[in-house]
Amino acid sequence: MSEIEERLRAVEQAVVELQEARRAAARPDAVGSADTAVPDDDALWALTGLEARSPGAVLMAGSVGLPGDEGTVRWQYARPGEVLLDADWPELSATLDALAHPARLAILQHVLGGVHSTAELLEQPSVGTTGQLHHHLRQLVAAGWLASTRRGHYEVPAARVVPLLVTVLAAHR
Repeated sequence: MSEIEERLRAVEQAVVELQEARRAAARPDAVGSADTAVPDDDALWALTGLEARSPGAVLMAGSVGLPGDEGTVRWQYARPGEVLLDADWPELSATLDALAHPARLAILQHVLGGVHSTAELLEQPSVGTTGQLHHHLRQLVAAGWLASTRRGHYEVPAARVVPLLVTVLAAHR
């Protein structure tokens, strides 16, 4: 099983556990449900919930509706802060480097927007020539930001949609 598949399985299990905890807390006879409720006026509601569940962790989460028939992607992933601080950051450079080009970011944005084929992508002014497009597609696939669904067709894997959008969010100033 690949690392991404393991991470996806862990996320799916965490979602199931969270849904069960919410259902239990919603029952009137649930012990401690009033103590664990987050006030409606809590501007840091996500952080408050994270600290209650897993102090010292870093969390990415999102629920994103995609255009067309692609539905909604719901995803979360958390790691203890010390694990992230102790990780081999230079090992992550290839994955991050794949995002460090305007044409590759444009390709990802187009694919998330419903443009999936190389022919459709070539119609976009921001992706370059056929050769440049194929070069960028290879880099994005190798880094895991894109997957080939069939010859000449691409998608952002569901497990990468929210991390991609979190990266875009982090780049905002």
